Order: sequence, then structure tokens, then C-alpha cells
Amino acid sequence: MQTGSESRIPNLLHFFSFLALTVAAFVLSEVAVLVLAHGVSVEASLKDQRLQLFVNVLTYVLALAAAYFVMPLFWNRSLSEGLQWSFTKVSPLLGLGGLVLGFAAQGVTVFIPHPKELPIEEIFHNPAIIWFLLLFAVVIGPLFEEIVFRGFLLPGIAIAVDWLRIPRGATDMESLENLREWRESTGYSTVALIVSSLITSAVFAAIHGPQLGYTVPALALLMCVSLVLCFVRLRTGSVAASTVVHGCYNLSVFLTLFVSTGGFRHLDKI
Repeated sequence: MQTGSESRIPNLLHFFSFLALTVAAFVLSEVAVLVLAHGVSVEASLKDQRLQLFVNVLTYVLALAAAYFVMPLFWNRSLSEGLQWSFTKVSPLLGLGGLVLGFAAQGVTVFIPHPKELPIEEIFHNPAIIWFLLLFAVVIGPLFEEIVFRGFLLPGIAIAVDWLRIPRGATDMESLENLREWRESTGYSTVALIVSSLITSAVFAAIHGPQLGYTVPALALLMCVSLVLCFVRLRTGSVAASTVVHGCYNLSVFLTLFVSTGGFRHLDKI
């Protein structure tokens, strides 16, 4: 049986703990790159797209590995159980939905004013890493981002919102009883889910701001995509489900790129 403290997971404390693990993993990854690169300066490393792609992959792997061992110490259950990974709830329709969502977003992007070349497009010009970038964008990136945003942050904010909405009784006894009911609950109010989805999606769009040149319409579109991912996560009760949609959404971009560049052979056409 779950105790109250175990049922209210993952909360914001868990989210920030995972964030701390990610920062530590990033520092270790940067140090590893500097050691392996033999003489490359920190500034040069940060500007090298290929090195930073490697840093990102190593950071994600180290952070998830650390969380795999650390989080169960707080939760008394595995990382996948605590995050509601639930891969059994994944279906082929989710992948198809992700592709449709991706192609639809690309169609909308045509009508969005944006700089001649977005920062994220620079890395697409490098044929040496395009296939590795495909693997990162379709598998590794969505896995990590969904665990962060839909696994940790979405429920964390919802739990916090419901805590703020706990009725304060006329007596201390009533207040304690309301608090006890909140602690033992495993669900969320509709208000909490709406607020949490909006905040999570705003943060999700904001961290992609540098890639999109902080173009407001593009960020707004990405926020809408994130809301769809939040809906999938909540509707299915599965982070694996939103991860599949996210991965196939990114895959649509590479499918378009593959066709338009003749199988990635003419990246100069971008």
C-alpha cells in the first residue's frame, strides 16, 4: 500500500533533484570532451556543434542512469513505475499521430515569419553527423525531454497546484484532514492539469528559444505541440506514449529533409 508521501510523486522536489543530476552530468560530459579533444578550449568546445551533440548525448545518458538508481531511493518503486512509463499503452496510431502532427506543424511554419536561417539549421548542413543527429532527434532527445517535462515537471506542477488549492478548514483539525486527503490522493484536479500543462509547455517552448531564434510565432507553435504531448501523456497515463509521438514528430522533419536533399546528399539545398 502507498503511503501519502509515496503517492505524491514525482513532485517538484524530485524534478529539481533530477535537474541537479542533469547539471552534474553536463559538467562531467564537458570535462570528458575537453580531455578527449586534446587541447580544445572551453569556448571552442561550446561553439563546436559536433562536440556539443556528443556532450548532449552523454549528458542525457548519465543523467538518466543516475536517476535510475537515485529516484527509487525516494519513491520505493522503480523509475519507470514512478514516472508511469507504461510502454504497454503505446500503439502504432500514436506514431502515425506524431507524423501527422509534425507535417502539419511544418505546413504552418511556412506561413510564420522567421529569420532567413534559424540557429538550429546550422547543424543540418553537416553531412558527417546528419545520421547521428537523426538518431538523437528521433530517439535520445524525445526520450530525455519527455521524462523531464511530461514525466517529472507535468505531475510535479499539478501536485503543487492542488496543494495550493487545499481547502483551509474552519479548525486546525479540518485543515489537517484536508491535507491528509491530498497526501493520500493519487489523482489531480482538472484545474491543476490545465495549469500544469500550460506552464510545462511554456517552459518547453522557452528552452528551445535559442534554436528558433526566439521567433515568437515559432515558439507559440511549439507550445501548442507541447500541449498535445501533455494531452497524450495524461490521456494514456503513459510517458512512453508521449515519447513515441514526440519522436515521430521529429522524424517528420527528417523525412522532409531526406526527400528534399536527395537522401541527405545535397544538404546545401537547405
